[in-house]
Amino acid sequence: MKQFFLASLLGSTIALCTTAMAADDLKTLEAAAKAEGAVNSVGMPDDWANWKGTWEDLAKKYGLKHIDTDMSSAQEIAKFAAEKDNASADIGDVGAAFGPISVKQGVVQPYKPTTWEQIPDWAKDKDGNWALAYTGTIAFIVNKKLLHGSEAPTKWADLKTGKYKVSIGDVSTAAQAANGVLAAALANGGDEKNIQPALLLFADIAKQGRLSMANPTIATMEKGEIEVGVVWDFNGLSYKAKMANPDDYIVLIPSDGSVISGYTTIINKYAKNPNAAKLTREYIFSDAGQINLAKGNARPIRAEHLKLPEEVKAKLLPNEQYKKVTPIKDADAWEKTSKSLPQKWQEEVIINMP
Repeated sequence: MKQFFLASLLGSTIALCTTAMAADDLKTLEAAAKAEGAVNSVGMPDDWANWKGTWEDLAKKYGLKHIDTDMSSAQEIAKFAAEKDNASADIGDVGAAFGPISVKQGVVQPYKPTTWEQIPDWAKDKDGNWALAYTGTIAFIVNKKLLHGSEAPTKWADLKTGKYKVSIGDVSTAAQAANGVLAAALANGGDEKNIQPALLLFADIAKQGRLSMANPTIATMEKGEIEVGVVWDFNGLSYKAKMANPDDYIVLIPSDGSVISGYTTIINKYAKNPNAAKLTREYIFSDAGQINLAKGNARPIRAEHLKLPEEVKAKLLPNEQYKKVTPIKDADAWEKTSKSLPQKWQEEVIINMP
């Protein structure tokens, strides 16, 4: 009993020391970031995932000035590599697939935020080079007014029998569309190497004359061109919120399965303001930073550990809808498959259109 008490006491002391050390380290980081006085980002514009809220908070709390240059994930990594010691960017935000690429190219440096343990293993690099701050899961956005008497679909299987048109977008150029195909494959017994179940599903829809060529965007939705769209959940929620009659739309995760991915910050190995970049990542993973992302319709990676304000919670889909979502388990296989997808789509799906 005494040994148990001593072990408990020792455990508590170690935990307290660790917490104190983390707090001290954080104070040191804050002081160093304040001394740098600025953080420059790429691919983190004000209107994406409510980055604006985060930049405003960092300015108020730590006096950090900020400039962003918007660009694609591939461009961000190329910029870090090209500029090296003449770095103009400290931190960027890239799609999940580009986290490991940035490590392979040797252009990033690690930082593990204090909430590291609450980030799922699949969503982070074990050395702290990248970690998804928010996720994207393939969802349906449904215009209830345009269903032609069909029930609103709640799963991929429903798409086979409806009378509505289904819009997925251009699988040769849009990551959202390609991931939509993967999500349909996962829900029907396929995987990163085998997307045949999804191709068969969309070929069937095409044969019925119900595969729409309209890209599911805010513009096509406003024109009433989208009946059922396959989109990232954060896009669907954002589009719905901007509609003249939001109640005409439903956004949901298909109950028979979907794919979950997301976006990660990467800290430039050559950053001029490395401490400000690390503090930015720390803040993004804090409760306040995660709530900021949720305000921008992005589902925070720590969603299950957060007490979201009710008005913010209302902007997201309930956690229960994410029970059957699957992260990409074999990134290399999916990279190969997604490269072959445009040709397969043309030969096995588009060919069936009337």
